[in-house]
Amino acid sequence: MKKHLLNTRNLQLAVTALALAAFIIAFVWLVFVPKHNTMELNTDNRIGITPEQIQSIKAIGEWEFLSIADEEMVDTVRKGFFSDDHLVRIYYGTLRLGVNLHQVGPGWLKAKGDTIVATLPKVGLLDNDFIDEARTKPFYESGRWTAADREAMYRQAYRKMKQHCLTPSNIKSAENNAELQFRRMFSAMGYNTVVIKWE
Repeated sequence: MKKHLLNTRNLQLAVTALALAAFIIAFVWLVFVPKHNTMELNTDNRIGITPEQIQSIKAIGEWEFLSIADEEMVDTVRKGFFSDDHLVRIYYGTLRLGVNLHQVGPGWLKAKGDTIVATLPKVGLLDNDFIDEARTKPFYESGRWTAADREAMYRQAYRKMKQHCLTPSNIKSAENNAELQFRRMFSAMGYNTVVIKWE
């Protein structure tokens, strides 16, 4: 009976010793092992520019940055023997200035870290048919005029509108608007530094 009690006591001591050893091993592992095997999580809020994103930006095509409404009065006089024929017409048009992203060159977007550089095609006229012929008004007309005469007046009004609207100051305004829009777009994609260059 005494021998049986000793065996039970020894068994209890052995189990306690094993449990204590397991606890010490687990404690040492939890305290010391993570110091050597660490894992860090870093977040990058910037979305990297991908070929698909470049293609989708390019697919925008024509991007308008300045719209100019213009009206021009054009007159012509035809000298006659007894009297002169006179024709005055008023033309209305809207000239849209912007860039055509289908004209960008290879490597027009370059990104490195939090910086992106965009090289844009020069600002130009997006639509060559800017005169609204439905709004054209005859202001004064005397004599007989042909379709060819009216076509010549249309071409004169066309040249005047381009001359008065495609000015360096208007082109600069369109460039400034373009830079602002592109900076907003790329900033929303996570780029802190946006450099805009013009071809």
